Amino acid sequence: MTMSMKSITDYLISIRQSEAFISPDVLEAIAYQNQEKNTWVEISNPEFTSLCPRTGLPDFGTITIRYLPDQRIVELKSLKYYLLQYRNTGIYYEVLTQQILNHLVKVLEPFEMIVEASFNSRGGLSSKVTSTYKKEDNHHVP
Repeated sequence: MTMSMKSITDYLISIRQSEAFISPDVLEAIAYQNQEKNTWVEISNPEFTSLCPRTGLPDFGTITIRYLPDQRIVELKSLKYYLLQYRNTGIYYEVLTQQILNHLVKVLEPFEMIVEASFNSRGGLSSKVTSTYKKEDNHHVP
């Protein structure tokens, strides 16, 4: 049995989650032991996937998180599970990048954070989206 393009599209839409599906509750913060408070942390996920909110087709990219911790750092396994939630989520690059930043800032309260999403080329176009945060009373940053 062959499927028509419409039935394939309908199927892809049926399995897609909305961005409201993403929960920051899986993120776990642990105490940051470095008293100097001048070490940047960089975490990269080169196997990030989400879905195009219009077509349901997969988007593949790399998410890079850089932050200057204050009191807490992210537990890596919890971050992995958090990012896996995007796998079946239809969401635009600009929205997911800002959402990841907002969720991590809420949980970790860092001095500074940068989330960069670099997506693989599709149709000859590549995209890179960067969202940033800097604590307003950030007098401690070296």
